Amino acid sequence: MRSSPITARIADGVASIPADEWDACAGSGNPFVRHAFLDILERSGSAGVQTGWQPLPIVIDGSDGRAAAIAPAYAKSHSQGEYVFDHGWADAWERAGGRYYPKLQVAVPFTPVPGPRLLLRDAAMAPALISAIEAVTDQNRLSSAHVTFLAEEQLPWFEAAGWLTRAGTQFHWHNQGYASFDDFLGALASRKRKAIRKERAQAVEGLTIRHLTGAEITEAHWDAFWAFYQDTGSRKWGRPYLTRDFFSLLGAEMADEVLLILAERDGRPIAGALNLIGADALYGRYWGAVEEVPFLHFELCYYQAIDAAIARGLARVEAGAQGEHKLARGYAPVTTWSAHYIPDPSFRRAVADFLERERQAVEREQEWLGEMTPFRRGD
Repeated sequence: MRSSPITARIADGVASIPADEWDACAGSGNPFVRHAFLDILERSGSAGVQTGWQPLPIVIDGSDGRAAAIAPAYAKSHSQGEYVFDHGWADAWERAGGRYYPKLQVAVPFTPVPGPRLLLRDAAMAPALISAIEAVTDQNRLSSAHVTFLAEEQLPWFEAAGWLTRAGTQFHWHNQGYASFDDFLGALASRKRKAIRKERAQAVEGLTIRHLTGAEITEAHWDAFWAFYQDTGSRKWGRPYLTRDFFSLLGAEMADEVLLILAERDGRPIAGALNLIGADALYGRYWGAVEEVPFLHFELCYYQAIDAAIARGLARVEAGAQGEHKLARGYAPVTTWSAHYIPDPSFRRAVADFLERERQAVEREQEWLGEMTPFRRGD
């Protein structure tokens, strides 16, 4: 690691690091970077060599012999399941005679949720951990390293290290101290308020909506949700990323952080939305249905999530990647961030030029999107 006296190591998967050491670095606010969630991805066969996500956590141990800084890193043989698209970079590099894969990815697999990517007991360890990521990339002659859906407060560390940064857009709902869903609706323009009430009424007609968490979630519920997930996955990306075992393990080990919202017709689940509960946010992750019902997607994924966040006093709902249709439902555009380390000078210059032009486009788009929110404009 250059001239640093600190030594980093590559661990053999998340399971090789004691959970208490990992979580002492990760904290408890974001469930996706906790040891349990990442370990479940590995043990279920969802993330592994066989799926092109070889776990290679980069660890710096403290003077007490315990992990003091961790980067949840993976060697990637493709660019699937990342939601920050670099296929054009890969094509350009390989047309120029380079080899883009494998690359190093610091991320939560299949999870476009912003959060810490440098897991630190001591923030002073951040520069050393970034240097370790660079060293792994350089020593193994990898094309690049990518830190995706990076918490904004960690971005300055990567900028100081000279990494390229990339902006994207998601849509989050923000709780302005609402006491109820009707209280939230009161902040919207009259026309938008009426449209949402109409959508909600149509969506739930003849259905029962259930919120399940903890021990309320059974294997029968996971069987139903697996059918929903497979249907959505096959239509969106061809092959579902997660295995059936993932959901059983999630229910067994993180059930209190799971909120499963189901729509039932005559006692039979026909659609569902899976959320994880964080310290200050509700994270919408997966949705699916085996019956087409107008507006049911919006009801389960967006409106019921708002209901749940208000009831729990959570500050926001993060409803996943993309989706300008969320604007009309009270979700506002926010900027997401990633950071990229590209050792080759020529390749770096080309990517830097692309990112500068892309960022200008993202800024213009967000200005336009910000004017499309349904909230009332003054008195």
